[in-house]
Amino acid sequence: MRMNVAADMAVELLLGQEAKKYTETLRLWELEGRILAEDIRAAISVPPFDRSPYDGYALMAADTAGASREAPAVLKITEEIPAGHAPTILLTPGHAAKILTGAPIPEGCDATIKYEDTEFTDTEVRIFAPQEAGSNVVRAGEDIKAGEVILTAGTLVSAAALGILAGQGISEATVYKKPRIAVISTGSELAEAGKPLKPAQIYNSNVYTLSAYLRAMGAEPVNGGIVPDDPDAISARISEALETSDMIITTGGASVGDYDWAYRVSEMMGAEILFWKADFKPGGAMCAAVLNGKLILCLSGNPGAAVIGLLRVGMPYVRKLCGHRTVMHERLNVIMKDSFGKKSPRLRLVRGRLEIKDGVAYFVHSDGQGNGVISSLMGCDLLAEIPAGTGRVQDGQILSAIRVPSN
Repeated sequence: MRMNVAADMAVELLLGQEAKKYTETLRLWELEGRILAEDIRAAISVPPFDRSPYDGYALMAADTAGASREAPAVLKITEEIPAGHAPTILLTPGHAAKILTGAPIPEGCDATIKYEDTEFTDTEVRIFAPQEAGSNVVRAGEDIKAGEVILTAGTLVSAAALGILAGQGISEATVYKKPRIAVISTGSELAEAGKPLKPAQIYNSNVYTLSAYLRAMGAEPVNGGIVPDDPDAISARISEALETSDMIITTGGASVGDYDWAYRVSEMMGAEILFWKADFKPGGAMCAAVLNGKLILCLSGNPGAAVIGLLRVGMPYVRKLCGHRTVMHERLNVIMKDSFGKKSPRLRLVRGRLEIKDGVAYFVHSDGQGNGVISSLMGCDLLAEIPAGTGRVQDGQILSAIRVPSN
């Protein structure tokens, strides 16, 4: 077991664990926000044929050579080609086809011209400038070529991905099942929302906050309920959750007090302890263990610290479990917009938001950075890192920050 590991080491230890993933096939309408479990190749080119981008006339560019206002090229109209209809007449020199947006370009044509750039009757069209071969023609395969990989396993199905799939006529795809992650709240002081508080009790907020972040990562959180500070009760609840969940998260009892049971219960159950305590604050009071091939991540009971522990250490593994192609944090350098007065004897994670001004990325820290403060997560989309041994951080100082799900 490793004690008081660095944040990056804690992430590495979690990512070193197997993440069993399962798949299911869903229809197109259900795929949004899911993670593809297969590479998908294009069955057809998009567009599948050369087509017109405008309402106008399809023609042979050579027929317009030397055309001018004084001496226009005059072409006879052979047919009208609406979108959804194939050309029926083979075009010959001196002729043009009336064509609507999206309609196929007739064989032999190599250009189109907009209506507004011509004069026309029902039988002929006048063109007043030479047209270049290839002008105003959307070529087959301009967007996607048949046979190429268009979406890879691990891709989040977004609006654009849905459009790509639909454009291929694909009605279903195989995705990773959302991993079930049980969130168990330990602490005899906890009460469920909606019930009256007894003396010395507080409401349990952790399960709701953490579950929302887990959903944003692509997981399916499960409310594991509240368990008092009793090792047998905690052990029983974890054992029960292991039967139906892919990962366990507990909150509370991750420190070293007389009633902090997370580490001791994991050890008592025969779990492999990966580490106990991580060297950052807030949120470093945590423990990670593996039992029956499943990860147990024990977080602080303090709401702010629990979220930061999950985001800084747990998020990459959760993303791996969900099947994301990229699991590591997205990092960026930001400029501190306001000074931060606290000293940082160890790595400090500061909640705040990204602000772009004149093309420059600034970090605006939230008010209230304490372990138990949850209101500072409102609008938070960055965790800035203040290195260990740093004193007061002045505005204008450059910090490294990780992106986190905005809320």
